[in-house]
Amino acid sequence: MRVTFLGTGTSQGVPVIACGCEVCKSADPRDKRLRSSILIEGEGQVIVIDSGPDFRYQMLRADVQRLDAVVFTHEHKDHVAGLDDIRAFNYKQKGPVEVYATTRVQQALKREFSYIFEEVKYQGIPQVNLHTIDKEPFNIGQIKFIPIEVMHYKLPILGFRINDFTYITDAKTVSETEKEKIKGSKILVINALQKQEHISHFTFDEAIAFARDIGAEQTYFTHISHRLGKHADVSASLPPHVALAYDGLALVI
Repeated sequence: MRVTFLGTGTSQGVPVIACGCEVCKSADPRDKRLRSSILIEGEGQVIVIDSGPDFRYQMLRADVQRLDAVVFTHEHKDHVAGLDDIRAFNYKQKGPVEVYATTRVQQALKREFSYIFEEVKYQGIPQVNLHTIDKEPFNIGQIKFIPIEVMHYKLPILGFRINDFTYITDAKTVSETEKEKIKGSKILVINALQKQEHISHFTFDEAIAFARDIGAEQTYFTHISHRLGKHADVSASLPPHVALAYDGLALVI
């Protein structure tokens, strides 16, 4: 299977819009971070985890021609706001896209995109099939997802383990029980927002400590704010087996 980082940035911290900081002005393409999302391709499936505000451009940039499913970590706008743009795939595929979310996230989607879920549907609206997930493993085709519950301050959200790959975003704390689901992963992806303390996200130092605790062969940081700094500068300060992810990075898992 192949995993591609569609976005590694965040709306948290310094705004995503051009703010005149050194990251905004950087010529390094690795510093051009759209909102966090990944693309999973394999076993006959094309799956996206989270469809944030940049979803349409991310899919165009990655030349994604088919979309079978969207899996949501949680309901915050920087992770769900692009759901409307699945309609292009509905048109091309002549059918709905499968959407996997907890009951709470589904309720948020129905509030934010009420027109998708009305009984009387008008032509051209996005078409979805909702699937309820919780902390129990589930399959999309032949791909097994193991949900990992982490705390985004007081909000429980889901990360996912697929084979030896684990993807977690927006975590601040992770229980020992959930850590056991992660251990043994060869590749770990976790959020590292900024160096300053934050109420609901791992800081840079907290992410490094968490990576050491899990002990994956390779850890990548995502959900990176401008406050963390430029890719080249931050990379020079990272310990072995830890790296910053960047938009367009592709991994074989």
